[in-house]
Amino acid sequence: MSTGTAATGGTAPARLPGVLRLGLSRGWLEIRAFAREWEGIVFTFALPSLILILFAVVFDGMFDTAMPAVDYYLPGLVAMGLMSVSFQNLGTEIAIERDHGGLRRLRGTPMPPGAYFAGKTVLVAFLALGQLVLMLGVGALFFDARLPSDPASWATVAWVFVLGTIACSLLGVATSSLARSAQAASAVVVVPFLVLQFVSGVFVPVTALPDWVLYVASLFPLLWMAQGMRAAFYPDVMAAFEPSGAWDLHMVALALGAWCVVGLVLTLLTFRWKTRKDG
Repeated sequence: MSTGTAATGGTAPARLPGVLRLGLSRGWLEIRAFAREWEGIVFTFALPSLILILFAVVFDGMFDTAMPAVDYYLPGLVAMGLMSVSFQNLGTEIAIERDHGGLRRLRGTPMPPGAYFAGKTVLVAFLALGQLVLMLGVGALFFDARLPSDPASWATVAWVFVLGTIACSLLGVATSSLARSAQAASAVVVVPFLVLQFVSGVFVPVTALPDWVLYVASLFPLLWMAQGMRAAFYPDVMAAFEPSGAWDLHMVALALGAWCVVGLVLTLLTFRWKTRKDG
């Protein structure tokens, strides 16, 4: 007696690749697409390093920071660079893909939704690691910047890097749904990101900011990412210049971990494959 497949004279359908394999393939496609746009590469990678170079040259010795300007600004600019390649990049790119119908077309293919997000994860991991290496390389090679000197400090860089990038990526995906069009994406994403840079201790010392500004900034990941990076890069005596007089790494971990959870919930609740005009 023949089996059902034999009876119909057909063959078993080919098994589709798993989500992980599809996600890795999608990630490689995302990286190649990103690499083809040289303007995006320059803007994404060059801006934080260019700011670091300018600050190291212009502000060195200008303020009583008890350390070279490159050492003072490097941790905050590293945090800013990580948020740029995660929050800003995903927030604008996904909004553009949605407005141009790319997400709708992808949703109509057999590709599992998880593979799309896995691909974005691969892209962000690639960009974030490249951004970190570039910033540290520019600081160390051209200005002899002070880098973390012990395993514990490098471990702090690692977990702040991971938690901060995940939190900002999820926030970027959720924020992309606020943009009504591709043209509006930049305003929706870039404007709040720019404001956060000035109120989160990246450009302006946290001790110079009013208490209410710090309170508002503490509701977002960038302030905690910058504080965690300062704890890894700065000498211990610099903790006295933090608002609480300490690095408070447990609070950094708690805040970034909470944003990972909040960002995931917001993404699940708000993410759309189609624009509002598509229904």
